[in-house]
Amino acid sequence: MKAIVKSITLLFALIMIGCGGKKEEKKEDGFSVQRTKTPTEQAVETNTSEVKASERVDMTTKGVGPIKSVDLAPEIDQAMADNGKEVYDQMCLACHRVGKKFIGPPPNGILERRTPEWVMNMILNPQEMVQQDPLAKELLQEFNGSPMSNQGLTEDQARAILEYFRTLK
Repeated sequence: MKAIVKSITLLFALIMIGCGGKKEEKKEDGFSVQRTKTPTEQAVETNTSEVKASERVDMTTKGVGPIKSVDLAPEIDQAMADNGKEVYDQMCLACHRVGKKFIGPPPNGILERRTPEWVMNMILNPQEMVQQDPLAKELLQEFNGSPMSNQGLTEDQARAILEYFRTLK
């Protein structure tokens, strides 16, 4: 019993010693904090003034993958677009929403910002695109490091999705 009392007394004394001896001084002119930005904060601030990768227009690159050239007819092939919508709804809708940012970027207006070849290569070859294409790398960063998964689509399915994208404004 004496050991418990001594232990509690010692603990209380240590607490009192730990809390005591500090003085807070208040200056007459008030309290102020001076803070400088770290290099990381400065870099982030600089980058936010630039256009986001998802909004940037780049009609020069074709990306990395099997698609080297895509010919788009002046008129939309509605049957192909309908097929593309079915494939999109089944394979892409989990991450991409028309008209709003979700896990991935929205598909509407994509052909005003990217070449058809780039879009198809991103659909067919997302891993290599993220590794080798600078724009795809930036998109990966913008969308919190969520890589686009390879859905194993055929070139015909990717082309149908591209035709569906042409209907979105």
